[in-house]
Amino acid sequence: MGFYRREGLITVNMERDRLLGLPPVMDASCHTVVLGSMPGALSLSKQEYYGHPRNHFWKLLYSLFGGTSAEGVLHNVPSDSYEERLAFALSHGIGLWDVLAACEREGSLDAQIRKPEANDFAWFFLKYPAVRRVFFNGQAAGELYRKQVLPKLGELAIGGGISYAVLPSSSTARAMALEAKLVSWQELRAEEGA
Repeated sequence: MGFYRREGLITVNMERDRLLGLPPVMDASCHTVVLGSMPGALSLSKQEYYGHPRNHFWKLLYSLFGGTSAEGVLHNVPSDSYEERLAFALSHGIGLWDVLAACEREGSLDAQIRKPEANDFAWFFLKYPAVRRVFFNGQAAGELYRKQVLPKLGELAIGGGISYAVLPSSSTARAMALEAKLVSWQELRAEEGA
């Protein structure tokens, strides 16, 4: 069963497993974007990036960039509010999107992705010229981008000054402890604003 976004609503298509991704979460100040492959079923149903409660993404981000605000509020634990989590990412110049705009998939595993259709990254990089770093949330996202996106960007001579890195997937399907993932994800913070 697939989820479709139409005018802010989700409808279910029983005939095919064609999934439509989420729009980018970006603003003009974003210098970094984290790209997943395609949101999992729960994230799509909630219309939230990394919406599964066991996904490590928000814990990783808050662990890397958290701290105490001027008001003395500790920010190393993800907010319960999705809007506040998005604002937290954007406040650190980090945007979110996925490599795929659509695909067919049963369940949530990247290994089940069929008929992938990439997002329009030529449009994306022209709209957000401050982006200088792209981090892939997992090997599948990096591989899909390499196959589906890089050749087209090369033909258009777009994105030449962008650096790329693959991080361990924040999904719990990636059998790796949060603490070990955090070590690798330090790279996201290492060149903050570069």
